[in-house]
This record gives sequence, structure tokens and C-alpha cells, in this order.
Amino acid sequence: MEINVAVAKTNKYAISESGDTLEVVERPNGGVSVVLADGQSSGRGAKAISSMVVRKVIGLLAEGVRDGAAARAASDHLFTERNGKVTACLNILSADLQTGTLVIARNNPTPVFIATHDKVDCLSSNSKPIGTSRNIRPAITEIPLEAGITVVMYTDGVFYAGDRYGQQLDICTMLNSLIEDQDPPAQMIADNLLTQAIQLDQGRPNDDMSIVVLKVLAQESDPIRRMTVRLPFRATNSMHTRGVYSPDDERNLN
Repeated sequence: MEINVAVAKTNKYAISESGDTLEVVERPNGGVSVVLADGQSSGRGAKAISSMVVRKVIGLLAEGVRDGAAARAASDHLFTERNGKVTACLNILSADLQTGTLVIARNNPTPVFIATHDKVDCLSSNSKPIGTSRNIRPAITEIPLEAGITVVMYTDGVFYAGDRYGQQLDICTMLNSLIEDQDPPAQMIADNLLTQAIQLDQGRPNDDMSIVVLKVLAQESDPIRRMTVRLPFRATNSMHTRGVYSPDDERNLN
């Protein structure tokens, strides 16, 4: 089998820095974990919060700590650092090859969707953000690691897309349609969902948006592991001053 992970994310409109942080780490006993945190508010302050949370979780997972324990430790750490005055939503999605399971840890009211060949299930049990008190526990779901499973998790910017215009993104219906009509790759699912969310906000995202799609394929394409990252950005004047190459400078290279 083969595990594919795809991400699509964008910033809140007119805000240069996303308050969402996402990292991927290989598990020491086999497998991979995706950690997604959404810091309170938006911009640089939210980024500092989400980065701190993700770094804490990633470090613990890399040491072999279980997902639930890592989430609780991150919550206690945030509570201590910010005196219980700051919150963050946290999701950990793991493909654990040691146990042969998919583990989904939620400290996030936003649901997670699990799609198979014939249905889409929604994980929406009560779940609190981290940081408000000690001993906040995540909602844990563990299912067999089997071919044909697709898991979709996202931040609340996607969940509330279109809300101010009286609309909402129906992820369940979209997933059903995609799975019934074709067998789309993980990246196509993530891109389609993010595009629809942005459209519902009329091209101006009302919050940071991040979508993670994990898909389990029946057969591996080859034994080589790969990860591709695409990070669009605008070159600043200081970058040009330091001599950093920009496509805009091509006219000067002749």
C-alpha cells in the first residue's frame, strides 16, 4: 500500500502571515504524522501560538510519544506559557505502521471526514481547543489502515467559508461526488475543497484556511519516498538588495 498526504492552504485576505501551522514528521516506529494547529486570532500573533504548539507536538511524536499524550502535553505547555488566556485548535493525523491504524486526535470543534468507497463519515464529537486549562484531552479515533480510505481535516476558516454570505461549504457532499465520479489524487481533493471555500468567501478569505488530505492507496507506485512543497511568495526590496535572484531580474542576466 501507499500513503499520500496533500495540503492546500491560504492566508486570511490582506494578512501576510497565516496563523495556521502544519508540519509532517516520520514516526520512529514506522509511518507518518501530520500536525495542524490554528492559533487564536490571525496574523503574526496567531502564527507564534500555532508554531509553538506544533513544535511541541512534533518533538514528542519524534521521540515515540503517543498522539494523545503529545496533544495533552502541548495543551499544558500553551496553558503555562500564556496563563490560560490563549487557545489553539489542534489536529494530529497519523498513519501508524506499527499498529496498522490511522489515528485521528482532535482538539478542534471542526469535524474531520473519513471517506471510503461507499460512504463518508463525519467525526464531530465534542472536542475543546487546547490552552484554557490543564488536562484537556483530545477526541481520539482509531481505524484500521486499509486501502481506499481518505481522511480530510481542515481549520475553521474552511468550515465557516461563506458564512457571512449565508452559505457553507458542504464537504460531505463534495467528497461523495468526487469519490463516486472518479478516484482523484489527494492533492486534487485538497485543491478542489480550498478553491470552493475561497469562492464562498467571494475570493477574499475571511480567515486562514488549511486543508489536509490523507489517502491510502492499494498499491505503491515505486519504493521511493517523495515530498514536494510549493510556497508562493512576493520578493521584497531587501531581497533584491542582497542579490537574491528573482524572475523579474531575468532581463539583467543577458
